[in-house]
Amino acid sequence: MDDSTKRFLQRLVRRIPTQMLETTLEKWGRLSRAQQQSVDFSQTKWAITEKLIAICEENEFAVKHLTELEMIYVIDNPNQGMWYAFQLMDPEDDAHSVELTQFKEQFKAHLKELVRNVSVKIKKHTDEAVWIRVAWGDAYSRPNHLKPTYVVHYLQTPYVFVTSLTSKQKPLLSQALVLSTRHQAVKDANLSGRKLTAIRDLLMRQYQQVFPTKYPSPLAENNHTVSHPHIEREQAEPAANRLQMASEAFGGGILPQLQSAVYKLETKFRDHTNKTMTEREEPFRCVVKFASTNLLESLRNCASSGIASTPVTPLLSSIPLKGRNYFVITDNGPGPSSQTRQQQN
Repeated sequence: MDDSTKRFLQRLVRRIPTQMLETTLEKWGRLSRAQQQSVDFSQTKWAITEKLIAICEENEFAVKHLTELEMIYVIDNPNQGMWYAFQLMDPEDDAHSVELTQFKEQFKAHLKELVRNVSVKIKKHTDEAVWIRVAWGDAYSRPNHLKPTYVVHYLQTPYVFVTSLTSKQKPLLSQALVLSTRHQAVKDANLSGRKLTAIRDLLMRQYQQVFPTKYPSPLAENNHTVSHPHIEREQAEPAANRLQMASEAFGGGILPQLQSAVYKLETKFRDHTNKTMTEREEPFRCVVKFASTNLLESLRNCASSGIASTPVTPLLSSIPLKGRNYFVITDNGPGPSSQTRQQQN
């Protein structure tokens, strides 16, 4: 192995937690049983790394073999960075018939027409997701495997999820995706998060949705202490209505673990006591961010418990309704994002 391949392996082994390393190597399947058993996973990470370098040199592994190992780890542990959602637009008549082999061949061909030095590896996951690893180079340098872009796409859907993509690389990736999936364009879905499954489930509506009903089915909240039968009867209906409206707005059951929502305000400042600000021609600009380990769950609880008013304001209910967590608020109401948001390396 050359120095760059050794450096890639060193960084990869340091990245994978020791308790996951043995299982990941087994899934990789490129080490013999004797080689796998010769690695002492109770040793320090440095010692394990040196042992694996020696084994990989003995097996004459190249960087293409090591990228397989990285993909196995990333697919099993996708919540390592910020993911951004995109939506393919205007499908052609034969877009629904694109299958995996055809997509792989055309994506690689189109991207390599645009970039002279690029490394592409594509793997289909068990949940039907197509995982794409792109190591970028240019006319004068080889692909940089230390900073790859990962792309997740479900064939026959318009949704694409990307992490570690620079603004320079975005148009190249977009063109390759559009051509290989038989679409006309791709747009930012204004949805991002560190949990890939959360933004996927939100955008693709893969969670329990609750629809309006004349007779709310949920009863009072759990663990509710009955203080008096008459008071309980009087409070039961409003509590059930709050829970119904909260579930209609955000969903029922287990919700996607979205971690934030950002609102960019571009509105006129209105306060008759402050003429200096009110008379400004330029809009008042600020950013409001809601953050939580599970934002939708937090908002649903606030509404159902009465902390937040119901019906839920469209500013908050638009998160699951539109499958977005980035909004621009103007005097005319919520609008699309006015700027491109990308993960910079």
